[in-house]
This record gives sequence, C-alpha cells and structure tokens, in this order.
Amino acid sequence: MEWSGDVHGWLFAQTRQGRERGPAPARRLLDRLGRPDAQFASLRVVGTNGKGSVCAMLEAGLLAAGVRAGRFTSPHLTHFEERIRVNGAEISPQRTAEFVAWARRAAPDAAFFDLSLGLAAQVFAESGVNLAVMEAGVGGASDATQALQNVRAVLLTNVALDHTATLGETVARIARDKAGAALPGVPFLTTAQGEALDVVRAVCQEVGAPLHTPASHPALFGLSRPPRLKGAHQVQNARLALAALCLLGHEAGIQAALDASWPARLERFTVQGRSVLLDGAHNPAAAQALALAVVGAGGADVLLFGSLPRKDSAATLQALLETAPIRVFTHPGQEPPYADLEALAARFGGEVEPDPEAAFRLALELTPAGGTLLVTGSLYLAGTLLERVLRPPAMIVR
Repeated sequence: MEWSGDVHGWLFAQTRQGRERGPAPARRLLDRLGRPDAQFASLRVVGTNGKGSVCAMLEAGLLAAGVRAGRFTSPHLTHFEERIRVNGAEISPQRTAEFVAWARRAAPDAAFFDLSLGLAAQVFAESGVNLAVMEAGVGGASDATQALQNVRAVLLTNVALDHTATLGETVARIARDKAGAALPGVPFLTTAQGEALDVVRAVCQEVGAPLHTPASHPALFGLSRPPRLKGAHQVQNARLALAALCLLGHEAGIQAALDASWPARLERFTVQGRSVLLDGAHNPAAAQALALAVVGAGGADVLLFGSLPRKDSAATLQALLETAPIRVFTHPGQEPPYADLEALAARFGGEVEPDPEAAFRLALELTPAGGTLLVTGSLYLAGTLLERVLRPPAMIVR
C-alpha cells in the first residue's frame, strides 16, 4: 500500500491511537461538513469477513439496475482512492487533496477512518448518489459508520474472533457489537449462524429491526448460480448481497452482482509458468474458508505468508497448514512493528525472508513449473505485491 506524499502521508498519520472511538466523532465531523450523509441513502455492511466482497456485489448489482451508486470500502490495496467510488469510478487524487487541505485547517484532530468516511459522504452528496454501499471498519454499534443517517438496510456477513481487543473476547460479545448496527424499522439481513445468530435475533427484537435470514426467508436468499468469486464462503456472501438487492427492488442487478470481481480474494495470476493465488485472509476464520477452497481445488505447492503483529498469526497460519507443504514467511510491506518471522518459522517450519518482494521471488523459485503458489495472511501483503510485482504487464499473463 502506498504511504507517500504530503497529502496521503498526513491522512495516514491520523491514526485512531489516542483519539475517541465510536460513532460520536464521526457524527461531529459529518455535521461540520453540512450533514452530507442525509442527502443519500445507505446500505451498511458489517461483519468479520466478506464485507468487501459483499460490497463489490452490491455495487455491481445496483449499477446494473440503473441506480446511481457510491461505494465506500476499506482497506485499500494499492492506493487510497480505491476506497471511494461513484458509479464504478474511483475519486481522483486531486479530490482527496482538496479534502485534506480542508481537514488540516478545520478538523486537524480527526481520525483517519472518520476523515475517509467524511470524504466519501461529501463526494456522494456532491455527485448525486442515490444509494451508497458503506463498509464498516471495525464492529457495528462501535463503528464510525454507525453515525450515518438515512440507512435503508444493514447487512451482517458473519461473526468470528477478530479485533478482540476492541470488540470483546467472545463470539457473543462481538456479535452483540455488530448486531448493534440494527436500527428500528430498518431491515437487518444476515447469513451469520449459531451463537452469533442467536445474539443477532435478540438484538433485532429489542431494537425493532425486521430480521431476514436464509432460514426465515429462504426464497430471498436463493441463488440461481454460483458467483464468479471462488470459494464456498463467496456463495454465502452472494446470498446476502442478492437478498438485499431483491428486498430493495433491484432484481435487475442480480446477474451483474453474481459476476462481480474483487481483488485479492482468491485472485489468480500466472507468473513464470506458475499459478499464483492471492488472498487477503488475515484471521483464523478467513483462513479456514480459504484453506477449504484451496485444498478442495487440489491444494498449493508453496505458501507465502505475511501478517501484522496485532493479528493472531499463529492461529491463522495453523488453519492454512494443509494448503501447502513448503512455507515462506515475510513481512506484509507495512511500517513496523513486525511479526516475529523466526518464531513462526521455528514453530511451523519454513524459510524466512523479511522483504516481501524477495520473499515472493524465493517462493516462486520453490514452486515447481506448472505448480501453485498461495500468497496470503494480510491485505497489506496482497497490496504490496499487487503494486510492486503482480500488476506490471511485463510480469504477468492473466
């Protein structure tokens, strides 16, 4: 991911550390901007994994149905402007620069995510967006997107252990925070199961939010065919996205939603006669879903793994052990602190190469001709390799 230039450098430096969390600061910023979020309707997408894929399907479906749509997602892979799109087109770096110039004067203490949300809302209002797909950052009730007005529906993908320091140490606690996105009278759709679904059901009943699940509305969550995105987990994501489209009367976008693509989600490249599978799985639940898809398709020969130290790297890696017999450990290309690569290699076996580009070259050399290299562990690693290695035309044949 890019981390350069005065504009983006200042924006990225506005970390949440030491700043107020939750929707209140985001609401104050939106009010300071003239309440742009009141000028368009929103679909909120929350959950542990799959949010980006659901957002991509929703955007594709809405555009095909003739809706002037916006999309706000995070994180970006290679450049900040990926996060904010109007009618399928990213905002320009100049638009980001204009907003940052304002923020440095009028909101110098605002956090990065709140600023990103504020910019997205302002752009959507200025562009005449009718319906915006808004991905939550972390949580539901505790997330900045909880500040949004005019929400038409809330979508919860699933609930698993991630961001436990912020959301809670158990699935039930995390589910309660994510279910807290529910609003009175606003449809709440989810493909969550088990204990998480029990919590969601109770919260929706307390709030008065109509709950829609595959069990309660099987026809609404049906699929005519699998989505373009690979893996059983993407089938569930597609069920959720299409249910929302149908519920809101945008059935004309169903086929386009099923054909949606989303980078670094089992994205396949061919490099030097090897298949490279790139995926951003960064927690145990996502890794389990990825492993199921990869092993089901025949497995890989080499695993290149890189993750952030704040993540449960060991548990995530444990879920991936069956995908490949050879492992290479690297850093994801982000600023320090770094994960302890030597400790991972000692525990799980494999080679260490801290530099992600060098690690990719090493992993590729270890992959036999015609074989498969799986790269995963962090969206930051995926973004780093997309930008530096995989996207240049000379390096890749799709």
